[in-house]
Amino acid sequence: MRLLARHAIRLLGQENGRGGAVTAIRLKATTGSLKLATASAPALEQPAKQVQRMNSPLTDTFGRHHTYLRISLTERCNLRCDYCMPAEGVPLQPKQNLLTTEEILRLARIFVEQGVRKIRLTGGEPTVRRDIVEIVAQMKALPQLEQVGITTNALVLTRLLPSLQRAGLDSLNISLDTLKRDRFEKITRRKGWERVIAGIDLAVQLGYTPKVNCVLMRDFNEDEICDFVEFTKDRPVDVRFIEYMPFSGNKWHTERLISYKDTLQAIRQRWPDFEALPNGPNDTSKAYAVPGFKGQVGFITSMTEHFCGTCNRLRLTADGNIKVCLFGNKEFSLRDAMRRDDISEEQLVDFIGAAVQRKKRQHAGAAPLLHHYSRHLHHHLYHHAYHPLRQQLQIRNCSSISSHLTHVNAQGKAQMVDVGAKPSTTRLARAEATVQVGERLTQLIAANEIAKGDVLTVAQLAGIMGAKRTSELIPLCHNISLSSVKVQATLLKSEQSVRLEASVRCSGQTGVEMEALTAVSVAALTVYDMCKAVSHDICITNIRLLSKTGGKRDFQRDEAAELKVE
Repeated sequence: MRLLARHAIRLLGQENGRGGAVTAIRLKATTGSLKLATASAPALEQPAKQVQRMNSPLTDTFGRHHTYLRISLTERCNLRCDYCMPAEGVPLQPKQNLLTTEEILRLARIFVEQGVRKIRLTGGEPTVRRDIVEIVAQMKALPQLEQVGITTNALVLTRLLPSLQRAGLDSLNISLDTLKRDRFEKITRRKGWERVIAGIDLAVQLGYTPKVNCVLMRDFNEDEICDFVEFTKDRPVDVRFIEYMPFSGNKWHTERLISYKDTLQAIRQRWPDFEALPNGPNDTSKAYAVPGFKGQVGFITSMTEHFCGTCNRLRLTADGNIKVCLFGNKEFSLRDAMRRDDISEEQLVDFIGAAVQRKKRQHAGAAPLLHHYSRHLHHHLYHHAYHPLRQQLQIRNCSSISSHLTHVNAQGKAQMVDVGAKPSTTRLARAEATVQVGERLTQLIAANEIAKGDVLTVAQLAGIMGAKRTSELIPLCHNISLSSVKVQATLLKSEQSVRLEASVRCSGQTGVEMEALTAVSVAALTVYDMCKAVSHDICITNIRLLSKTGGKRDFQRDEAAELKVE
């Protein structure tokens, strides 16, 4: 299982986004206490900005615009929390599988250029990286990035925090599940509780308002609920209770879950005036406070009351996989794409957009499937995008045909057309294909339960790569420098089919209809290959050009008229 899955509980406890939210101030006249909480009234956006957001690769099919990126800097951790991993630790990947510092910073820049405004650095434990201070400083130098934070267990925070603050660190999330030393050592299997408390106090002294993330577990720390609330009395901290998340790494102990409502009831038995505060539009935590206390309390209800509808978060794993949902099994390796010389930055953005488009309306529910995701994408990029289409060009040796076919000379032999005298124009072509898959495969694709992985995303990427290799697959095609290739894969449940559409653009002396047709053909073959283990009753059909512009003979298929005929 991925380390990200093992740290799922911690990741859900990271800081809420502030983008577009204002701050509400509540002043109690009787006590003189001051409370801060994010309010739920985002500033009205201008129409042009709304359109820009909807067209962004970071906006999914449900209109959620993702402005918050969590980057795992390492798989390593200096604790062994029992709900997170076994006592012996977990197998670590080879160093070459992990993102380098340069790759992390490059991806951070790309995401920020597309609209991310907040980055949180996680792990594993991010402070075990020797270059953590430099990474924070480099990210703070990115234009338009508004906030950089870290999530840490705070074991070495007293040593690192002054340097991190000078580098520009904006916020801190600190993981702490108990206020008792012996319990800390039991659950983490390590010593260091005093250092964590010292790290929290130092953060407060340096002007931070740290979030203290506490995973509540029945028969372990449920008797400390009120102690944690009391912890906010004299400290301006935000204690956040996180619902325990069962998964295979902690042996699916569902009985350890303590619900948000049970926790709230326990607190109000001692503090009846424990009251709710306003929440921001993208907050994962439900904010509360005891009047007169300097800090506040939050509840992250990932198991009993999901917050998928306002989710604005994306995750990047230490080995370079983009993960659009903590509970999902869909991942795509940006590392593999980034390390290829023939992948442009524009295509990398397209890959990110394709992953975001696959994000579901909400996660699977209270028992999320956090199983290991099969890594077939790298194989498919090679096997489908570069595998030769073994087609033979059959041309009759007939001079009468040669007068009509530009690829045939007067002797009836194949030749490449000379386009040197043609003007350079912007060329655009669109093509489509349909793959009839049947009822069973439609259900499996929709649920993302095909053994080889995410059919639609892999087909999409293979189509893009296929378009780039058209001149190697089709003997007489020119090698064209493409400026854009976009492939859309859509599952049509009512028709039990996958519709593929490609749009290809270039500035040059010849058209790109062959590139568009190759894109949908390779994508269709990819769908077949990924599904054939379930059924061979798959039909690839309707491969055709939809339009082409920019050349001597433009073409536009009358799709509306054809729909009327059907």
